[in-house]
Amino acid sequence: MSVTEPAERSAEEASSRFAREWNWRPRRPVELSPLFVWPVRPLGVVKWFAASWFALTERLVILLLAFATWFYLQPALVRCVSFEIGWIAQMYARNLGLMLLVAGGLHLYLYTFGKQGRRRKYDGRDLVENHRGFTFRSQVLDNMFWTLASGVTVWTGFEVLLMWGYANGYVPYLTWQEHPVWFVLLFFAIPIWGSFHFYWIHRLLHWPPLYRLAHALHHRNTNIGPWSGMSMHPIEHVLYLSTGLVHWVVASHPVHFLFHMQVKALEAVSSHSGYECLLVKDRNAMRLGDFFHQMHHRYFECNYGTLEMPWDAWFGSFHDGTDAANERIRERRRQLKAQS
Repeated sequence: MSVTEPAERSAEEASSRFAREWNWRPRRPVELSPLFVWPVRPLGVVKWFAASWFALTERLVILLLAFATWFYLQPALVRCVSFEIGWIAQMYARNLGLMLLVAGGLHLYLYTFGKQGRRRKYDGRDLVENHRGFTFRSQVLDNMFWTLASGVTVWTGFEVLLMWGYANGYVPYLTWQEHPVWFVLLFFAIPIWGSFHFYWIHRLLHWPPLYRLAHALHHRNTNIGPWSGMSMHPIEHVLYLSTGLVHWVVASHPVHFLFHMQVKALEAVSSHSGYECLLVKDRNAMRLGDFFHQMHHRYFECNYGTLEMPWDAWFGSFHDGTDAANERIRERRRQLKAQS
């Protein structure tokens, strides 16, 4: 689908303070998943899953990547019975390469070479350089350091632990031959569990002592880029990626776990890209960014979760990208500030 940009904003948008804060924002309000709407809307649920899984999205790409990882890039489980530097280093090198390819590739395409300019870029500002608030005084170098030094290390650590558990029979093992239906359905369930886990971990990280200790590092990025998604304090990496520990309880195949961890690591990159979609020759090649979470980085006290589960709507922190929601969130921020 070719992309055309409006020549100018409407008079209503031009007069909106909220609209003027953004270079691009969706024309329609952000919508939560219909999965938890009552009464059930079967057609809406089908459309949601189709848009998430069966169009060219980062989730579909990561699913294919997880299978490629399992068949071609993963050490055989028999090697994982005991902790040895060889297979651990192989997994670390693989994850390092994936992060460099995805985050580095998107950064080069969108920011270094500017292949689509500011088209579909949410925040019109440039990434920050020469600012003492960032490690090395550079937002990009700061984000790369924390992503690669801490993020890839913790990501690999969780994968090493679980593969060791699978190899020794400590983690319940699911096979396609014995449970084909559950084998497939588990791929759809993983992002929903991830949404549940992320909301509560994220709220914990906004608890003031933990925010100052760890989460403030991630929130240095009010304007985000591909390297920002996994730029976190090691404590936050451990909490964020602990979502994968559910596999110690729920039977799964290692490919499910690889998919789970790659979704958390690599979707964080694409959702923080700062752009709504990837344009190639003026055509929408793939969905990327998440305006829902982009607003969290700008306004902090909203959109703590993801769109799969309506926790923010239930607890009054949902910002759907409209002027009315923005005023409501501004009032919420004033109240929170008054209470602090």
